[in-house]
Amino acid sequence: MFKQLFVEHPHAVNESYAEHWVVANRFGLRMVVAGLGTMLHGFVPGLLTHAGSNMIRKLHAEMTSRRSGAANAAREPSNAWQLEYEI
Repeated sequence: MFKQLFVEHPHAVNESYAEHWVVANRFGLRMVVAGLGTMLHGFVPGLLTHAGSNMIRKLHAEMTSRRSGAANAAREPSNAWQLEYEI
C-alpha cells in the first residue's frame, strides 16, 4: 500500500518523491492563483480577461514538455490538445 501511494507514480514520471512533491505543489499553487483570478474576472469581466486561459496553456505546455519517452509521445500527439474557448 505504501509503495502504491508514495513510490509508484513518482517513479513512473521519472521523479523522486520530493521532486514530485515540489512539481505538484507548484502546479497546484499556480492553478489556485489562476482560479482566483478567473473568479475575479467573473465578477468584473473587464479584469484579467485571459488569466485563466493563459495559465491553462502554460501549465499544459510545461506538463507535456516534462514527458519523455516513446510511450508518452504515442499516447498523446503534441498537437492533440486544443483550447476550444477562452474564459
